Amino acid sequence: MLQRIQTIWIFLAVLAAVFLFVTGQDVIISDQFPVMNIACVALVLIGLLSVFSYRNRKRQILLNTVSIIINVLLIGVLAYWLLNLSGGIEFPEKGIEPVFPLIAVICLCIANLYIKKDERLVKSVDRLR
Repeated sequence: MLQRIQTIWIFLAVLAAVFLFVTGQDVIISDQFPVMNIACVALVLIGLLSVFSYRNRKRQILLNTVSIIINVLLIGVLAYWLLNLSGGIEFPEKGIEPVFPLIAVICLCIANLYIKKDERLVKSVDRLR
């Protein structure tokens, strides 16, 4: 059932990861290892896997939790990058990259709430039978 509300929230989180991939091309954390690109591709793959595992709600919650953890780590890495970046102190001068993982975390938390709500509904219906 792809028409559930949590699917929309997960797609918004995937969209935030895609935007981070597009805007984060100038973020250089390590010269040898493309941290941002690998993290963004992993987030998109985990998000799409989570969307299409709608029959297994526990797996969907687990995948969303893994995605939340990766996004929180990305927020920390991007904050470290912004603090070590030369230039002005004001936010618009440095970049918008940390906003996208924050949006993804919020969207995934809301999706997890709706998934848990569905799980409770299914359990209550099973009790009635």
